[in-house]
Amino acid sequence: IKGITLSVLPILVFKDALFFWLLHAYLFLHNIITNMNRFKLSFSLSVTSSLSKKMLCDVQLIAGSVEVPAHRVVLASCSPYFCAMFTGDMSESKAHQVEIREVDGQTLRKLVDYIYTAEIEVTEDNVQVLLPAASLLQLMDVRQVCCEFLQSQLHPTNCLGIRAFADLHTCTQLLNQAHAYAEQHFTEVVQGEEFLGLTLQQVCSLISSDKLTVSTEEKVFEAMIAWIKHDKPARLEYMPKLMEHVRLPLLSRDYLVQIVEEEALIKNNNTCKDFLIEAMKYHLLPADQRHLIKTDRTRPRTPISIPKVMIVVGGQAPKAIRSVECYDFQEDRWYQVADLPSRRCRAGVVSMAGRVYAVGGFNSSLRERTVDVYDGVRDQWSAVASMQERRSTLGAAVLGDLLYAVGGFNGSIGLSTVEAYNYKTNEWLYVASMNTRRSSVGVGVVDGKLYAVGGYDGASRQCLSTVEEYDPVTDQWCYVADMSTRRSGAGVGVLGGQLYAAGGHDGPLVRKSVEVYDPQTNTWRLVCDMNMCRRNAGVCAINGLLYVIGGDDGSCNLSSVEFYNPATDKWSLIPTNMSNGRSYAGNIT
Repeated sequence: IKGITLSVLPILVFKDALFFWLLHAYLFLHNIITNMNRFKLSFSLSVTSSLSKKMLCDVQLIAGSVEVPAHRVVLASCSPYFCAMFTGDMSESKAHQVEIREVDGQTLRKLVDYIYTAEIEVTEDNVQVLLPAASLLQLMDVRQVCCEFLQSQLHPTNCLGIRAFADLHTCTQLLNQAHAYAEQHFTEVVQGEEFLGLTLQQVCSLISSDKLTVSTEEKVFEAMIAWIKHDKPARLEYMPKLMEHVRLPLLSRDYLVQIVEEEALIKNNNTCKDFLIEAMKYHLLPADQRHLIKTDRTRPRTPISIPKVMIVVGGQAPKAIRSVECYDFQEDRWYQVADLPSRRCRAGVVSMAGRVYAVGGFNSSLRERTVDVYDGVRDQWSAVASMQERRSTLGAAVLGDLLYAVGGFNGSIGLSTVEAYNYKTNEWLYVASMNTRRSSVGVGVVDGKLYAVGGYDGASRQCLSTVEEYDPVTDQWCYVADMSTRRSGAGVGVLGGQLYAAGGHDGPLVRKSVEVYDPQTNTWRLVCDMNMCRRNAGVCAINGLLYVIGGDDGSCNLSSVEFYNPATDKWSLIPTNMSNGRSYAGNIT
Protein backbone atom coordinates (compact mmCIF):
# COMPACT_ATOMS: atom_id res chain seq x y z
CA ILE A 1 0.00 0.00 0.00
CA LYS A 2 2.95 2.31 0.67
CA GLY A 3 3.66 2.37 -3.05
CA ILE A 4 0.15 3.47 -4.07
CA THR A 5 -0.09 7.18 -4.84
CA LEU A 6 -3.21 9.25 -4.21
CA SER A 7 -3.61 9.84 -7.96
CA VAL A 8 -4.01 6.10 -8.48
CA LEU A 9 -6.52 5.53 -5.72
CA PRO A 10 -9.60 6.95 -7.53
CA ILE A 11 -9.32 4.38 -10.34
CA LEU A 12 -9.25 1.41 -7.97
CA VAL A 13 -12.48 -0.44 -7.38
CA PHE A 14 -12.70 -1.90 -3.92
CA LYS A 15 -14.93 -4.93 -3.84
CA ASP A 16 -13.81 -5.88 -0.37
CA ALA A 17 -15.18 -3.46 2.27
CA LEU A 18 -12.73 -4.69 4.93
CA PHE A 19 -9.76 -3.94 2.71
CA PHE A 20 -11.20 -0.48 1.97
CA TRP A 21 -11.45 0.41 5.68
CA LEU A 22 -8.00 -1.01 6.42
CA LEU A 23 -6.57 1.24 3.72
CA HIS A 24 -8.25 4.30 5.19
CA ALA A 25 -6.97 3.36 8.67
CA TYR A 26 -3.44 3.03 7.33
CA LEU A 27 -3.58 6.45 5.63
CA PHE A 28 -4.98 8.03 8.80
CA LEU A 29 -2.23 6.59 11.03
CA HIS A 30 0.42 7.40 8.44
CA ASN A 31 -0.62 11.08 8.50
CA ILE A 32 -0.53 11.18 12.32
CA ILE A 33 2.96 9.62 12.50
CA THR A 34 4.49 11.82 9.80
CA ASN A 35 3.09 14.95 11.43
CA MET A 36 3.79 14.03 15.06
CA ASN A 37 7.39 15.23 15.17
CA ARG A 38 6.36 18.43 13.38
CA PHE A 39 3.61 18.95 15.94
CA LYS A 40 5.90 18.35 18.92
CA LEU A 41 8.51 20.72 17.55
CA SER A 42 5.86 23.34 16.84
CA PHE A 43 4.38 22.98 20.34
CA SER A 44 7.80 23.18 21.98
CA LEU A 45 8.75 26.27 20.00
CA SER A 46 5.40 27.86 20.78
CA VAL A 47 5.65 27.34 24.54
CA THR A 48 9.32 28.33 24.65
CA SER A 49 8.53 31.44 22.64
CA SER A 50 5.76 32.31 25.07
CA LEU A 51 8.22 31.93 27.95
CA SER A 52 10.88 34.12 26.33
CA LYS A 53 8.30 36.82 25.62
CA LYS A 54 6.78 36.37 29.09
CA MET A 55 3.41 35.73 27.42
CA LEU A 56 0.78 34.53 29.90
CA CYS A 57 3.45 33.91 32.57
CA ASP A 58 1.78 33.79 35.95
CA VAL A 59 4.74 33.24 38.30
CA GLN A 60 8.22 34.72 38.74
CA LEU A 61 10.82 32.40 40.28
CA ILE A 62 13.59 34.27 42.11
CA ALA A 63 16.99 32.88 43.06
CA GLY A 64 19.42 35.51 44.29
CA SER A 65 19.47 38.27 41.69
CA VAL A 66 18.10 36.06 38.92
CA GLU A 67 14.42 36.17 37.96
CA VAL A 68 12.91 33.35 35.88
CA PRO A 69 9.38 33.84 34.48
CA ALA A 70 7.29 30.69 34.05
CA HIS A 71 3.81 29.18 33.84
CA ARG A 72 2.51 27.44 36.94
CA VAL A 73 0.73 24.73 35.00
CA VAL A 74 3.91 23.83 33.06
CA LEU A 75 6.09 23.71 36.19
CA ALA A 76 3.51 21.69 38.12
CA SER A 77 3.10 19.17 35.29
CA CYS A 78 6.82 18.27 35.33
CA SER A 79 7.89 18.73 38.94
CA PRO A 80 6.14 17.22 42.00
CA TYR A 81 7.89 19.95 44.02
CA PHE A 82 6.14 22.73 42.08
CA CYS A 83 2.91 20.74 41.90
CA ALA A 84 2.75 20.58 45.70
CA MET A 85 3.68 24.26 45.92
CA PHE A 86 1.01 25.54 43.53
CA THR A 87 -1.87 23.20 44.40
CA GLY A 88 -1.58 23.06 48.18
CA ASP A 89 -2.21 25.49 51.03
CA MET A 90 1.28 27.02 50.89
CA SER A 91 1.50 30.81 50.64
CA GLU A 92 3.38 30.42 47.33
CA SER A 93 0.31 28.89 45.68
CA LYS A 94 -1.15 32.38 45.07
CA ALA A 95 2.00 34.51 45.06
CA HIS A 96 3.18 36.07 41.82
CA GLN A 97 6.81 35.89 42.96
CA VAL A 98 8.30 32.78 44.56
CA GLU A 99 11.80 32.70 46.04
CA ILE A 100 13.82 29.48 45.67
CA ARG A 101 16.56 29.88 48.27
CA GLU A 102 18.33 26.50 47.96
CA VAL A 103 19.20 26.86 44.25
CA ASP A 104 21.47 29.41 42.59
CA GLY A 105 20.04 31.54 39.80
CA GLN A 106 21.85 30.06 36.79
CA THR A 107 21.08 26.51 37.86
CA LEU A 108 17.40 27.37 38.37
CA ARG A 109 17.25 28.90 34.89
CA LYS A 110 18.80 25.73 33.38
CA LEU A 111 16.28 23.52 35.13
CA VAL A 112 13.30 25.64 34.10
CA ASP A 113 14.59 25.59 30.52
CA TYR A 114 14.77 21.81 30.82
CA ILE A 115 11.12 21.68 31.93
CA TYR A 116 10.15 23.53 28.76
CA THR A 117 12.55 21.90 26.27
CA ALA A 118 13.46 18.50 27.77
CA GLU A 119 17.10 19.34 27.04
CA ILE A 120 19.97 19.96 29.43
CA GLU A 121 23.75 19.76 29.23
CA VAL A 122 25.58 18.12 32.12
CA THR A 123 29.29 18.93 32.46
CA GLU A 124 32.08 18.58 35.01
CA ASP A 125 31.55 22.24 35.92
CA ASN A 126 27.81 22.07 36.66
CA VAL A 127 27.03 18.49 37.73
CA GLN A 128 27.71 19.14 41.43
CA VAL A 129 25.09 21.91 41.55
CA LEU A 130 22.65 20.40 39.06
CA LEU A 131 22.21 17.12 40.91
CA PRO A 132 21.20 18.53 44.32
CA ALA A 133 19.00 21.16 42.65
CA ALA A 134 17.29 18.50 40.51
CA SER A 135 16.80 16.42 43.67
CA LEU A 136 15.18 19.38 45.44
CA LEU A 137 12.82 20.10 42.54
CA GLN A 138 12.19 16.37 42.08
CA LEU A 139 13.27 16.37 38.45
CA MET A 140 14.23 12.72 38.55
CA ASP A 141 15.27 12.48 34.89
CA VAL A 142 17.87 15.22 35.39
CA ARG A 143 19.05 13.58 38.60
CA GLN A 144 19.47 10.27 36.75
CA VAL A 145 21.41 11.91 33.90
CA CYS A 146 23.73 13.54 36.46
CA CYS A 147 24.34 10.19 38.15
CA GLU A 148 25.07 8.53 34.81
CA PHE A 149 27.49 11.33 33.93
CA LEU A 150 29.35 10.92 37.23
CA GLN A 151 29.45 7.16 36.77
CA SER A 152 31.07 7.65 33.36
CA GLN A 153 33.71 9.90 34.96
CA LEU A 154 34.81 7.41 37.63
CA HIS A 155 38.59 7.26 37.93
CA PRO A 156 41.01 6.12 40.67
CA THR A 157 41.69 9.78 41.48
CA ASN A 158 38.04 10.78 42.01
CA CYS A 159 35.96 7.68 42.82
CA LEU A 160 36.12 8.23 46.59
CA GLY A 161 34.95 11.83 46.21
CA ILE A 162 32.10 10.74 43.92
CA ARG A 163 31.19 8.04 46.46
CA ALA A 164 30.98 10.66 49.23
CA PHE A 165 28.94 12.98 46.99
CA ALA A 166 26.52 10.16 46.13
CA ASP A 167 26.17 9.26 49.80
CA LEU A 168 25.41 12.88 50.72
CA HIS A 169 22.61 13.08 48.15
CA THR A 170 21.30 9.52 48.65
CA CYS A 171 22.10 8.42 45.10
CA THR A 172 22.14 4.75 46.04
CA GLN A 173 23.03 3.28 42.66
CA LEU A 174 25.86 5.75 42.07
CA LEU A 175 27.10 5.15 45.62
CA ASN A 176 27.29 1.40 44.99
CA GLN A 177 28.98 1.90 41.62
CA ALA A 178 31.61 4.24 43.04
CA HIS A 179 32.28 1.91 45.98
CA ALA A 180 32.65 -1.10 43.68
CA TYR A 181 34.98 0.92 41.45
CA ALA A 182 37.15 1.81 44.45
CA GLU A 183 37.28 -1.86 45.44
CA GLN A 184 38.25 -2.97 41.94
CA HIS A 185 40.93 -0.27 41.53
CA PHE A 186 42.19 -0.31 45.11
CA THR A 187 45.89 -0.37 44.22
CA GLU A 188 45.60 2.85 42.17
CA VAL A 189 43.04 4.49 44.50
CA VAL A 190 45.34 4.35 47.55
CA GLN A 191 48.00 6.33 45.66
CA GLY A 192 45.75 9.42 45.55
CA GLU A 193 45.04 12.26 47.94
CA GLU A 194 41.39 11.24 48.35
CA PHE A 195 42.37 8.04 50.14
CA LEU A 196 44.63 9.84 52.61
CA GLY A 197 41.75 12.19 53.45
CA LEU A 198 39.25 9.44 54.35
CA THR A 199 37.84 9.07 57.85
CA LEU A 200 38.62 6.02 59.97
CA GLN A 201 35.19 4.55 59.28
CA GLN A 202 35.63 5.00 55.52
CA VAL A 203 39.06 3.32 55.52
CA CYS A 204 37.72 0.41 57.56
CA SER A 205 34.77 0.02 55.21
CA LEU A 206 37.12 -0.19 52.24
CA ILE A 207 39.87 -2.47 53.54
CA SER A 208 37.46 -4.87 55.26
CA SER A 209 35.68 -5.68 51.99
CA ASP A 210 35.90 -9.24 50.65
CA LYS A 211 35.55 -7.76 47.15
CA LEU A 212 38.79 -5.78 47.38
CA THR A 213 40.84 -6.45 44.24
CA VAL A 214 44.50 -6.80 45.17
CA SER A 215 47.25 -8.99 43.79
CA THR A 216 48.57 -9.58 47.34
CA GLU A 217 47.53 -8.53 50.85
CA GLU A 218 50.75 -6.48 50.97
CA LYS A 219 48.89 -3.69 49.17
CA VAL A 220 46.31 -3.45 51.98
CA PHE A 221 48.96 -3.41 54.72
CA GLU A 222 51.01 -0.72 52.95
CA ALA A 223 47.92 1.43 52.31
CA MET A 224 46.94 1.24 55.98
CA ILE A 225 50.44 2.28 57.11
CA ALA A 226 50.47 5.18 54.61
CA TRP A 227 47.09 6.44 55.91
CA ILE A 228 48.34 6.38 59.53
CA LYS A 229 51.60 8.15 58.72
CA HIS A 230 49.77 10.89 56.75
CA ASP A 231 48.61 12.32 60.11
CA LYS A 232 50.46 10.21 62.64
CA PRO A 233 49.72 12.24 65.81
CA ALA A 234 45.97 12.11 65.23
CA ARG A 235 45.73 8.63 63.72
CA LEU A 236 48.21 6.51 65.66
CA GLU A 237 45.54 5.41 68.13
CA TYR A 238 43.58 3.85 65.24
CA MET A 239 46.28 1.25 64.47
CA PRO A 240 44.59 -1.70 66.25
CA LYS A 241 41.23 -0.95 64.67
CA LEU A 242 42.75 -0.92 61.17
CA MET A 243 44.98 -3.96 61.73
CA GLU A 244 41.86 -5.93 62.58
CA HIS A 245 40.92 -5.70 58.88
CA VAL A 246 44.36 -6.48 57.38
CA ARG A 247 44.56 -10.20 56.58
CA LEU A 248 48.09 -10.77 57.84
CA PRO A 249 47.91 -14.60 57.66
CA LEU A 250 47.52 -14.27 53.88
CA LEU A 251 50.90 -12.53 53.60
CA SER A 252 54.00 -14.60 52.85
CA ARG A 253 56.17 -15.64 55.79
CA ASP A 254 59.11 -13.64 54.40
CA TYR A 255 57.03 -10.47 54.16
CA LEU A 256 55.77 -10.92 57.73
CA VAL A 257 59.30 -11.31 59.09
CA GLN A 258 61.12 -8.75 56.95
CA ILE A 259 58.50 -5.98 56.62
CA VAL A 260 55.59 -6.30 59.07
CA GLU A 261 57.61 -7.29 62.12
CA GLU A 262 60.15 -4.53 61.44
CA GLU A 263 57.53 -1.79 61.10
CA ALA A 264 57.91 0.60 64.08
CA LEU A 265 54.15 1.19 64.29
CA ILE A 266 53.67 -2.54 64.89
CA LYS A 267 56.55 -2.95 67.34
CA ASN A 268 55.19 -0.23 69.60
CA ASN A 269 51.64 -1.57 69.84
CA ASN A 270 50.85 -4.73 71.81
CA THR A 271 47.48 -5.34 70.11
CA CYS A 272 49.10 -5.14 66.69
CA LYS A 273 51.81 -7.58 67.81
CA ASP A 274 49.03 -10.03 68.74
CA PHE A 275 47.76 -9.91 65.15
CA LEU A 276 51.30 -10.61 63.94
CA ILE A 277 51.66 -13.59 66.30
CA GLU A 278 48.34 -14.95 64.99
CA ALA A 279 49.69 -14.76 61.44
CA MET A 280 52.95 -16.48 62.43
CA LYS A 281 51.06 -19.32 64.12
CA TYR A 282 48.99 -19.73 60.97
CA HIS A 283 52.15 -20.21 58.90
CA LEU A 284 53.63 -22.70 61.39
CA LEU A 285 50.69 -25.07 60.91
CA PRO A 286 50.80 -27.69 58.12
CA ALA A 287 48.89 -26.52 55.05
CA ASP A 288 46.12 -29.08 55.56
CA GLN A 289 45.44 -27.83 59.13
CA ARG A 290 45.35 -24.08 58.52
CA HIS A 291 41.63 -24.18 57.91
CA LEU A 292 41.23 -24.85 61.63
CA ILE A 293 42.05 -21.19 62.31
CA LYS A 294 38.88 -19.41 61.28
CA THR A 295 38.85 -15.63 61.56
CA ASP A 296 38.03 -12.83 59.15
CA ARG A 297 41.79 -12.42 58.67
CA THR A 298 42.31 -15.95 57.32
CA ARG A 299 39.46 -15.70 54.81
CA PRO A 300 40.74 -15.05 51.27
CA ARG A 301 39.29 -12.06 49.49
CA THR A 302 36.96 -12.83 46.59
CA PRO A 303 37.21 -9.90 44.20
CA ILE A 304 34.80 -9.52 41.30
CA SER A 305 37.71 -9.11 38.90
CA ILE A 306 41.15 -10.51 39.66
CA PRO A 307 44.03 -8.28 38.54
CA LYS A 308 44.89 -9.31 35.00
CA VAL A 309 48.14 -11.24 34.99
CA MET A 310 49.29 -14.07 32.77
CA ILE A 311 50.68 -17.10 34.62
CA VAL A 312 53.10 -19.46 32.86
CA VAL A 313 53.51 -22.78 34.69
CA GLY A 314 56.49 -25.11 34.34
CA GLY A 315 57.42 -26.24 30.86
CA GLN A 316 60.43 -27.58 29.04
CA ALA A 317 63.60 -25.44 29.06
CA PRO A 318 65.05 -27.79 27.72
CA LYS A 319 64.15 -30.29 30.50
CA ALA A 320 61.09 -30.10 32.71
CA ILE A 321 61.28 -27.16 35.13
CA ARG A 322 59.51 -26.08 38.32
CA SER A 323 59.51 -22.31 37.88
CA VAL A 324 56.32 -20.28 37.52
CA GLU A 325 56.34 -16.70 36.29
CA CYS A 326 53.67 -14.08 35.84
CA TYR A 327 53.34 -11.22 33.40
CA ASP A 328 51.81 -7.96 34.67
CA PHE A 329 50.05 -6.35 31.69
CA GLN A 330 49.87 -2.90 33.29
CA GLU A 331 53.54 -2.72 34.25
CA ASP A 332 54.92 -4.80 31.34
CA ARG A 333 57.08 -6.96 33.58
CA TRP A 334 57.61 -10.62 34.41
CA TYR A 335 58.05 -11.80 38.00
CA GLN A 336 58.44 -15.15 39.75
CA VAL A 337 55.92 -16.73 42.11
CA ALA A 338 56.13 -19.99 44.09
CA ASP A 339 57.72 -22.89 42.21
CA LEU A 340 55.81 -26.06 41.46
CA PRO A 341 56.37 -28.80 44.09
CA SER A 342 58.17 -30.86 41.41
CA ARG A 343 59.31 -30.56 37.80
CA ARG A 344 56.42 -30.55 35.35
CA CYS A 345 56.09 -29.97 31.61
CA ARG A 346 53.50 -31.03 29.02
CA ALA A 347 50.79 -30.54 31.68
CA GLY A 348 47.29 -29.19 31.31
CA VAL A 349 46.85 -25.86 33.12
CA VAL A 350 43.50 -24.21 33.88
CA SER A 351 41.95 -21.72 36.28
CA MET A 352 38.93 -22.89 38.27
CA ALA A 353 37.22 -21.49 41.37
CA GLY A 354 39.92 -18.84 41.77
CA ARG A 355 42.83 -21.31 41.72
CA VAL A 356 45.31 -22.58 39.13
CA TYR A 357 45.42 -26.32 38.43
CA ALA A 358 48.45 -28.08 36.87
CA VAL A 359 47.21 -31.46 35.66
CA GLY A 360 49.40 -34.43 34.74
CA GLY A 361 52.43 -33.82 32.52
CA PHE A 362 55.98 -35.15 32.42
CA ASN A 363 58.71 -34.78 35.07
CA SER A 364 61.61 -35.72 32.74
CA SER A 365 61.34 -39.40 33.65
CA LEU A 366 57.67 -40.32 34.23
CA ARG A 367 54.26 -39.31 32.93
CA GLU A 368 52.21 -37.91 35.82
CA ARG A 369 48.77 -38.63 37.26
CA THR A 370 49.19 -35.98 39.96
CA VAL A 371 47.50 -32.60 40.14
CA ASP A 372 48.88 -29.52 41.91
CA VAL A 373 46.81 -26.44 42.80
CA TYR A 374 48.13 -22.90 43.19
CA ASP A 375 46.59 -20.45 45.66
CA GLY A 376 47.59 -16.98 44.46
CA VAL A 377 46.55 -15.30 47.72
CA ARG A 378 48.90 -17.47 49.78
CA ASP A 379 51.43 -17.96 46.95
CA GLN A 380 51.65 -21.70 47.53
CA TRP A 381 51.00 -25.02 45.79
CA SER A 382 49.22 -28.04 47.25
CA ALA A 383 48.13 -31.43 45.93
CA VAL A 384 44.60 -32.65 45.21
CA ALA A 385 43.30 -36.01 43.99
CA SER A 386 45.28 -37.63 41.17
CA MET A 387 43.77 -38.64 37.84
CA GLN A 388 42.88 -42.23 37.03
CA GLU A 389 45.51 -42.37 34.26
CA ARG A 390 48.96 -40.95 33.62
CA ARG A 391 48.72 -38.20 30.99
CA SER A 392 51.21 -35.86 29.37
CA THR A 393 50.59 -33.58 26.34
CA LEU A 394 46.91 -33.65 27.35
CA GLY A 395 44.30 -30.97 26.83
CA ALA A 396 42.66 -29.40 29.89
CA ALA A 397 39.62 -27.11 30.08
CA VAL A 398 36.87 -26.08 32.48
CA LEU A 399 33.24 -26.62 31.47
CA GLY A 400 30.58 -25.86 34.05
CA ASP A 401 31.95 -26.84 37.46
CA LEU A 402 34.17 -29.61 36.10
CA LEU A 403 37.79 -29.73 34.95
CA TYR A 404 38.24 -32.01 31.93
CA ALA A 405 41.51 -33.86 31.15
CA VAL A 406 41.37 -34.84 27.50
CA GLY A 407 43.52 -37.45 25.76
CA GLY A 408 47.30 -37.22 26.12
CA PHE A 409 50.12 -39.78 26.19
CA ASN A 410 50.65 -42.30 29.02
CA GLY A 411 54.20 -43.31 28.09
CA SER A 412 53.11 -46.12 25.79
CA ILE A 413 50.16 -45.03 23.69
CA GLY A 414 48.09 -41.98 22.86
CA LEU A 415 44.81 -41.79 24.77
CA SER A 416 41.24 -41.27 23.70
CA THR A 417 39.92 -41.37 27.27
CA VAL A 418 38.64 -38.30 29.08
CA GLU A 419 38.31 -37.64 32.83
CA ALA A 420 36.42 -34.93 34.70
CA TYR A 421 37.39 -33.52 38.11
CA ASN A 422 34.86 -32.18 40.61
CA TYR A 423 36.71 -29.80 42.95
CA LYS A 424 33.81 -29.89 45.42
CA THR A 425 34.16 -33.63 46.01
CA ASN A 426 37.86 -33.89 45.05
CA GLU A 427 37.09 -36.77 42.65
CA TRP A 428 38.02 -37.74 39.09
CA LEU A 429 35.48 -39.68 37.02
CA TYR A 430 35.60 -40.96 33.44
CA VAL A 431 33.27 -39.49 30.83
CA ALA A 432 32.78 -40.65 27.23
CA SER A 433 35.98 -41.28 25.28
CA MET A 434 36.82 -39.47 22.07
CA ASN A 435 36.51 -41.22 18.73
CA THR A 436 40.26 -40.79 18.09
CA ARG A 437 43.38 -41.17 20.21
CA ARG A 438 44.89 -37.70 20.63
CA SER A 439 48.12 -36.62 22.28
CA SER A 440 49.48 -33.07 21.91
CA VAL A 441 45.83 -32.06 21.62
CA GLY A 442 44.47 -28.56 22.03
CA VAL A 443 41.11 -27.98 23.73
CA GLY A 444 38.69 -25.09 24.14
CA VAL A 445 35.13 -24.43 25.35
CA VAL A 446 32.58 -22.51 23.30
CA ASP A 447 28.85 -22.19 24.09
CA GLY A 448 28.81 -25.07 26.57
CA LYS A 449 30.64 -27.52 24.29
CA LEU A 450 34.19 -28.87 24.64
CA TYR A 451 36.34 -29.11 21.51
CA ALA A 452 39.40 -31.34 20.97
CA VAL A 453 41.50 -29.93 18.14
CA GLY A 454 44.08 -31.85 16.10
CA GLY A 455 46.87 -33.63 17.94
CA TYR A 456 48.78 -36.80 17.17
CA ASP A 457 47.25 -40.23 16.61
CA GLY A 458 49.87 -42.74 17.76
CA ALA A 459 48.04 -45.63 16.09
CA SER A 460 48.42 -44.29 12.56
CA ARG A 461 51.49 -42.23 13.43
CA GLN A 462 50.21 -39.04 11.90
CA CYS A 463 49.28 -35.53 12.92
CA LEU A 464 45.56 -34.79 12.80
CA SER A 465 43.38 -32.18 11.17
CA THR A 466 40.19 -33.62 12.67
CA VAL A 467 38.21 -31.92 15.45
CA GLU A 468 35.70 -33.41 17.90
CA GLU A 469 32.97 -31.76 19.94
CA TYR A 470 31.81 -32.99 23.35
CA ASP A 471 28.30 -32.34 24.66
CA PRO A 472 28.21 -32.76 28.47
CA VAL A 473 24.41 -33.10 28.41
CA THR A 474 24.44 -36.22 26.21
CA ASP A 475 27.97 -37.32 27.22
CA GLN A 476 28.88 -37.85 23.57
CA TRP A 477 31.69 -36.85 21.21
CA CYS A 478 31.06 -36.16 17.53
CA TYR A 479 33.22 -34.95 14.66
CA VAL A 480 32.87 -31.39 13.35
CA ALA A 481 34.56 -29.75 10.35
CA ASP A 482 38.24 -30.55 9.85
CA MET A 483 40.90 -27.85 9.97
CA SER A 484 42.49 -26.85 6.67
CA THR A 485 45.74 -28.55 7.67
CA ARG A 486 47.16 -31.11 10.11
CA ARG A 487 48.23 -29.63 13.45
CA SER A 488 49.79 -31.40 16.42
CA GLY A 489 50.81 -29.28 19.39
CA ALA A 490 48.72 -26.32 18.20
CA GLY A 491 47.94 -23.56 20.66
CA VAL A 492 44.16 -23.47 21.09
CA GLY A 493 42.22 -20.57 22.59
CA VAL A 494 38.76 -19.03 22.55
CA LEU A 495 38.05 -15.42 21.66
CA GLY A 496 34.72 -13.82 20.80
CA GLY A 497 32.87 -17.16 20.80
CA GLN A 498 35.25 -18.66 18.22
CA LEU A 499 37.97 -21.30 18.49
CA TYR A 500 41.52 -20.42 17.40
CA ALA A 501 44.19 -22.97 16.44
CA ALA A 502 47.63 -21.31 16.26
CA GLY A 503 50.76 -22.92 14.87
CA GLY A 504 51.50 -26.55 15.66
CA HIS A 505 53.36 -28.94 13.40
CA ASP A 506 52.84 -31.63 10.78
CA GLY A 507 55.85 -33.91 11.10
CA PRO A 508 59.00 -31.75 10.90
CA LEU A 509 57.09 -28.76 9.49
CA VAL A 510 56.40 -26.18 12.23
CA ARG A 511 53.63 -23.77 11.31
CA LYS A 512 52.95 -20.11 11.95
CA SER A 513 49.53 -20.15 10.28
CA VAL A 514 46.38 -19.63 12.36
CA GLU A 515 42.81 -20.66 11.66
CA VAL A 516 39.52 -19.95 13.36
CA TYR A 517 36.47 -22.17 13.84
CA ASP A 518 32.94 -20.75 13.96
CA PRO A 519 30.59 -23.23 15.70
CA GLN A 520 27.54 -21.45 14.23
CA THR A 521 28.56 -22.24 10.65
CA ASN A 522 30.78 -25.28 11.35
CA THR A 523 33.56 -23.77 9.22
CA TRP A 524 37.24 -22.91 9.59
CA ARG A 525 38.90 -19.85 8.06
CA LEU A 526 42.50 -18.67 7.97
CA VAL A 527 43.56 -15.40 9.61
CA CYS A 528 46.89 -13.56 9.63
CA ASP A 529 49.99 -15.67 10.32
CA MET A 530 51.95 -15.27 13.55
CA ASN A 531 55.32 -13.54 13.45
CA MET A 532 57.07 -16.81 14.32
CA CYS A 533 56.58 -20.53 13.75
CA ARG A 534 55.43 -22.05 17.04
CA ARG A 535 54.40 -25.44 18.34
CA ASN A 536 53.64 -26.56 21.90
CA ALA A 537 52.91 -22.94 22.86
CA GLY A 538 50.46 -21.73 25.48
CA VAL A 539 47.41 -19.68 24.53
CA CYS A 540 45.09 -17.41 26.52
CA ALA A 541 42.59 -14.65 25.78
CA ILE A 542 42.45 -11.35 27.68
CA ASN A 543 40.78 -8.00 26.97
CA GLY A 544 39.70 -9.03 23.49
CA LEU A 545 43.18 -10.17 22.42
CA LEU A 546 44.61 -13.66 21.93
CA TYR A 547 48.07 -14.30 23.40
CA VAL A 548 50.43 -17.09 22.28
CA ILE A 549 53.23 -17.75 24.77
CA GLY A 550 56.59 -19.39 24.14
CA GLY A 551 56.68 -22.78 22.44
CA ASP A 552 59.43 -23.88 20.11
CA ASP A 553 60.16 -23.27 16.44
CA GLY A 554 61.58 -26.72 15.72
CA SER A 555 65.13 -25.86 16.78
CA CYS A 556 64.93 -23.91 20.05
CA ASN A 557 62.53 -22.90 22.81
CA LEU A 558 61.03 -19.42 22.55
CA SER A 559 60.76 -16.79 25.28
CA SER A 560 58.70 -14.36 23.21
CA VAL A 561 54.96 -13.72 23.45
CA GLU A 562 52.76 -12.34 20.69
CA PHE A 563 49.11 -11.37 20.58
CA TYR A 564 46.41 -11.26 17.92
CA ASN A 565 43.94 -8.41 17.52
CA PRO A 566 40.85 -9.64 15.60
CA ALA A 567 39.81 -6.05 14.86
CA THR A 568 42.95 -5.43 12.79
CA ASP A 569 43.81 -9.05 11.89
CA LYS A 570 47.38 -8.46 13.06
CA TRP A 571 49.89 -10.16 15.38
CA SER A 572 52.22 -8.08 17.58
CA LEU A 573 54.99 -9.02 20.03
CA ILE A 574 54.74 -7.81 23.64
CA PRO A 575 57.75 -5.66 24.61
CA THR A 576 59.24 -7.94 27.27
CA ASN A 577 60.16 -11.62 26.89
CA MET A 578 59.93 -14.30 29.57
CA SER A 579 63.03 -14.90 31.67
CA ASN A 580 63.83 -17.99 29.60
CA GLY A 581 62.44 -19.93 26.66
CA ARG A 582 59.69 -22.43 27.47
CA SER A 583 57.80 -24.96 25.40
CA TYR A 584 55.10 -27.30 26.69
CA ALA A 585 54.30 -24.75 29.45
CA GLY A 586 50.78 -24.25 30.69
CA ASN A 587 49.33 -20.80 31.06
CA ILE A 588 46.17 -18.97 32.11
CA THR A 589 45.11 -15.42 33.00
